[in-house]
Amino acid sequence: MKSIRPLTEFRRSTSELYSFLGLGSTPVALAEKWFTGITHDSTRVEPGDLFIALPGKKSHGANFAEQARAQGACFALTDTNGRRIIGETLDCIEVPNPRAIAGELASWFYGDPFLSLDAVGITGTNGKTTTAALVEEIWRLNQRVTGFIGTIGISIADELMENDFTTPEATDLQSLAASMRERHVRNCVMEVSSHGLAQKRIAGAKYSIVGFTQLSQDHLDFHGDMESYFQAKALLFSPEYADRGIVNIDSDYGRRLIGESSILTQSLSRLDRKADWYYETLEQLDHGQGFHVAIRGTGGILIEGRVPIIGLHNADNALLAIALAVETGVDPLAIAAQLHQLHAPAGRLEPVLLGQKFLALVDFAHTPDAVTRALATVRDMTPGRIIAVLGCGGDRDKGKRPLMGQALLAGSDFAIFTSDNPRSENPETILDEMAGKAAALDEDSSVKSVKSVKSVISVREVDRRRAIATAVAEAREGDSVIVLGKGHEKGQEIKGVKFPFDDRTELAQAIAGLS
Repeated sequence: MKSIRPLTEFRRSTSELYSFLGLGSTPVALAEKWFTGITHDSTRVEPGDLFIALPGKKSHGANFAEQARAQGACFALTDTNGRRIIGETLDCIEVPNPRAIAGELASWFYGDPFLSLDAVGITGTNGKTTTAALVEEIWRLNQRVTGFIGTIGISIADELMENDFTTPEATDLQSLAASMRERHVRNCVMEVSSHGLAQKRIAGAKYSIVGFTQLSQDHLDFHGDMESYFQAKALLFSPEYADRGIVNIDSDYGRRLIGESSILTQSLSRLDRKADWYYETLEQLDHGQGFHVAIRGTGGILIEGRVPIIGLHNADNALLAIALAVETGVDPLAIAAQLHQLHAPAGRLEPVLLGQKFLALVDFAHTPDAVTRALATVRDMTPGRIIAVLGCGGDRDKGKRPLMGQALLAGSDFAIFTSDNPRSENPETILDEMAGKAAALDEDSSVKSVKSVKSVISVREVDRRRAIATAVAEAREGDSVIVLGKGHEKGQEIKGVKFPFDDRTELAQAIAGLS
């Protein structure tokens, strides 16, 4: 993500900073210093910046103090270890935990920008991106100036840009909010990740309403267990961050969250008509045309029409998005008239259409539950076989790999195990863990056979491009090819290098090669 800063000039003194931090009188060495920017990233330092040196998983930000100084940082804020590393490179302000205060500090520096936004935050394992994108789409259809922060990118009014993390680091997030404020953004919707909550990236942010999609296994390499993962998500449903909430109660975690939420929270359900928001009618239409819906909401609201999205999981996302839009003041009658214009975001069951006689789709599913849901959706649309391509990311939750492999085998007729973003790991090892005890490799073949599970044919091909080509070559009329895991992503990370790679492009090229 490029550095995004408001055009408005902000200027704070060290004495003001010491007062804000409650550190007492300003030392002589820092007296009368002024700073005009704030960042945690040494590569984005601009002259006059306060550099917040955060401890990281692999390296301490203090190790980059020389670069920060060379680019114009006037002083640093860091912890005891960071101060030791920085030494004489920069004047330092030492605090026990700089990450814990970075968000509140950045919010103070920029004049509490979230208070000027009608902001919506969405959390959950799956569905955050689709829900957030649908909320923004409804706002835009109703002529609102909007902001979006999430996995597929960032938008401020009509400016689009890439995003490095689902939820940006605290200094970036507050700078984005300040930029939205000065560009007259009224409504901002953002995905709030469990990492962003646990690491206090959203400290200083305040949402008018927050939403919860669902919770299933992911990120246990970071959280350790599902209870810690749930507790991180639940942090969003507190007065510190939000005034109100809406929770999908069609899962045990959702029902638990609505019971433990410390803010006014409405229920939402596809299955329970006692919920505050529910489907009175949900009729799946033929040929992937979506659903005819009748939605009931608070106060007897009725919203009826056709939603051109596919998959019951996306019906859940649409229901939450519509409820959130109404709760931010959009007229339900306007939404009903606009339902037919809604569509899922890039890389979410996105079709690739080149006149082929089989269905070709790309989907971001990268958890066991998401893979299961995506394949179940495709099954309902496929008279023939499902040919599915899936990998697992390296340096991430290893415990979900065999579960994803099982989901792939259970939901497809021809399963291809391949690489995702192997990062620093050996991709063959990842495939071994995905295939689990079913793996029986034929070392003489470039496409290595794996023992069939029930009637499923499965192969492994470590090269993702060849795996996609194999899937397309196998497809016949009436079949479906679905490439899972990377969705909208435009790169593949291998050994620290991100190579250009887009599943949609690769799938299209493989199909074009058939003619």
